[in-house]
Amino acid sequence: SLPLAPRLLVRTRATGAQSRLDALARRRNVRGAFAVAHRAMLPAHVALVDDVMTTGATLHAAATALRRAGVARVEAWVCARVP
Repeated sequence: SLPLAPRLLVRTRATGAQSRLDALARRRNVRGAFAVAHRAMLPAHVALVDDVMTTGATLHAAATALRRAGVARVEAWVCARVP
């Protein structure tokens, strides 16, 4: 019974594919690439769900956008992690 908000985050700009980038390049690639949707109702707690996390750059960029918009707690739920 968890609420789902698939349109809470929006991409503010196109980014290149992450697959061939190193960790630093991945962070740069997605920095500032997400924002909270205009007039979105913000919950106090958000769980970001990702299938596979490599460096965490995308999750970090998404969480940063949510925190800046006022979300108090952001968690990352990941199914698999690349070593």
